[in-house]
Amino acid sequence: MVTMHQALAFGLVALVVIAIPGPSVVFTVGRALTYGRSVALTTVVGNSFGLLTALVLVVLGLGQLVATSEVVFEVVKAAGAGFLVYLGVQALRHRHGITVHDEERSAAAPLKPTTALRQGFLVGFTNPKGYVMFAALLPQFLDRSRGHDSLQMLLLGSLAFVLGLCCDSVWALLASQLRRWFNASPRRGRALGTVGGMSMIGLGVAVAVGGRPDA
Repeated sequence: MVTMHQALAFGLVALVVIAIPGPSVVFTVGRALTYGRSVALTTVVGNSFGLLTALVLVVLGLGQLVATSEVVFEVVKAAGAGFLVYLGVQALRHRHGITVHDEERSAAAPLKPTTALRQGFLVGFTNPKGYVMFAALLPQFLDRSRGHDSLQMLLLGSLAFVLGLCCDSVWALLASQLRRWFNASPRRGRALGTVGGMSMIGLGVAVAVGGRPDA
C-alpha cells in the first residue's frame, strides 16, 4: 500500500503534468471539434485505458525498455505519429458532412463508439511520452522501506489514470460546446472539421519530430 503523503505528493506532480495541454489534450479537442461530445468522451476513455496499459507495461519492465532504448522509443513514436496523421486526414475528408447532432434524439452516431474507443486506446498506448513519464516519475515516489514496489507503482499510476480521465473529460466537454457554436452555420462547420483534422495532423507531426521529454 501507499501512504497519504506518497499519494498527495505524486498526485500534485501528476496533476501539473496532466493539466498542461499535450498530445492527449490536443487529440481529445480534435475529436470533440470534429465529431462532438459523445465521441470525444468515448475517446477520452480509450486514451486513458491506453495510458493505463502503458503503466502496466512499465511495472512489468517493458516501459523501462521504451524509456531507455532509442530504437524501441523511435518505433513506438513513429507508430503513434502515423496513426494521428491518418486520423487527421480522415477527419478532413469527412469535414463537409459535419452537422449538429442532437445526441439525445438521434440514434445514429457520427462515429461508432467502439471505433472511437479503439482509436483513443491506440493513441494513448502508442504515446511514448506516457512510458517515459511513468518510468521516470513513479520510482521517485516509492517508499522502498515498505516493499512491494510494483504494487506501489500500480496504485500511484492508477491515481494518474483517474486524474487524466477527469482532466481530459473537461477538455472534451469544453471543446464540444465550442463545436455547437461553430456548427450554427455550414461554413463554420466546414471550418470546424478543418480545425479538428489539422490539429490531429499537426499533433502527429509534432510527435514524429519531437525528441524524448525531459525527465
